[in-house]
Amino acid sequence: MSQIWFTTISTITMHNTAMIPLDSQEAKAWLHHNHGAWQLQKPTEKAWRYRRSGNNNSEVVTMEQRRRWHDVFWLGVFVIQLIGMGFVLGVLGLNRFKKKNRLDIDKYTYRFMENEAGLTEDYWPLYAVAGGVGTALGWSWLLLMGSRATQMMKVSVHILTTYLAVISVLCFWAEQFFWGVAFAIGAALQFLYVISVIDRLPFTMLVLQKAVKMVWNLPEVMRVAYAFMLVVLLWMALWSFGAAGVVASSMGDGGRWWLLVVLSISLFWTGAVLCNTVHVIVSGTVVLVSIHGGREVASIPANSLLKSLQYALTTSFGSICYGSLFTAAIRTLRWEIRGIRSKIGKNECLLCCVDFLFHLVETLVRFFNKYAYVQIAVYGKSFNHSARDAWELFQSTGVEAIVAYDCSGAVLLMGTICGGLITGTCSGVWAWIKWSDRAFMIGTTSMLMGMILVGVAMVVVESAVTSIYICYAEDPLLIQRWDPDFFNQISETLNQRLQHRSSRAREVLTHNQLDNCIPENASI
Repeated sequence: MSQIWFTTISTITMHNTAMIPLDSQEAKAWLHHNHGAWQLQKPTEKAWRYRRSGNNNSEVVTMEQRRRWHDVFWLGVFVIQLIGMGFVLGVLGLNRFKKKNRLDIDKYTYRFMENEAGLTEDYWPLYAVAGGVGTALGWSWLLLMGSRATQMMKVSVHILTTYLAVISVLCFWAEQFFWGVAFAIGAALQFLYVISVIDRLPFTMLVLQKAVKMVWNLPEVMRVAYAFMLVVLLWMALWSFGAAGVVASSMGDGGRWWLLVVLSISLFWTGAVLCNTVHVIVSGTVVLVSIHGGREVASIPANSLLKSLQYALTTSFGSICYGSLFTAAIRTLRWEIRGIRSKIGKNECLLCCVDFLFHLVETLVRFFNKYAYVQIAVYGKSFNHSARDAWELFQSTGVEAIVAYDCSGAVLLMGTICGGLITGTCSGVWAWIKWSDRAFMIGTTSMLMGMILVGVAMVVVESAVTSIYICYAEDPLLIQRWDPDFFNQISETLNQRLQHRSSRAREVLTHNQLDNCIPENASI
């Protein structure tokens, strides 16, 4: 290939992009940017060094550099929450285990007693089913990743709307109107989102295929995912023990629901922390392998996976705990707003409101985004510092245009929700047969368990996707060396997105100029 056309911009503006041609010889050594240049140096015996120079500074990063602890406050909060919640779950479960009110807790809740009390062991097997189904789905995803991943992701995208609609109809049939409306709204939002991004799905599937290819060639990464899934399952055994005690309690529906919501928030945070720990471990390994050009290369440091595991569970664990609180909610909100914004049309009032929300969420994304975990894995920074640096890197190189276009995170989330729904359905149907008044409590909490277990499998692919974009922004030659055809496809798509943004900017500028001219002509 004699010419490689590569699109970059030094600072994203609404007015200009720059085309920089690099021939094959130049591409091997340098990629010039307006504000800096990236150069790969040969690996030394001690560690691989990656130098980025520009703006009168120089930075050398090594994977074996000594790291400092970050976000220690949030590490302490998470550990205290984990210990405290573990104690509460044990007490709630034991209070109804083989004997009603074993610990005499009912005297504190006698005002809320409205139902006949049960036993923990009556409901615990239903959660065991949820854990088994969720684990089976997660392990099946990991096992089929190499051969059927694309088909599974397509099914997740297309079947989720139907599944939500069917569950909504069943809820109305069972006279559970709140849940019927909730699932109907979910089905409508899912349908509208898929319609709004249908043109992006081919590129998204391409990125996911390459990400699966990358992690499938790293069997040690797959073993980490299996191990963490077992850790999640062990924590869920304790959590479900306490949740079964709550469901078996004599409190009214209102009290039990509020208590289950608190327990679910704790489970969500704990599950997100474990998933993002896998994210950091996989990202660190993938980036290191990409820099060295393969896992078989002799220059790759020994025990690199153990190093990533060590950093994730020690110096970087506080940053993981901090980011896990907010990142998922902000990402989901951003996807929905982007989908709505792209289909509004010319309704200026509605567009103004959505633009306000969009810019608010974009500001939050600057400090809370999933790409921070790659920076944490590679450089050992704090979470906010990592998120800001990742976003500024995308903005300064123009890669943000293609990151915004990609929907891989949303597609993986659809697969996670689909797995959770299947898990919740299995436990909910069994609970409906035995105790119809408590079926939805068990079904919804089981759904959360299934989502977390399947999410551990999904996060392996998501880590590879984020690592691909970070590597492409830092030095596109890393991606070219790994897969030249994919490099050409992603570069072409980036070029198209930048040209699209430039044309839209010119339209907005022309429209504003015309609006300014109309009052002047009217006054004349």
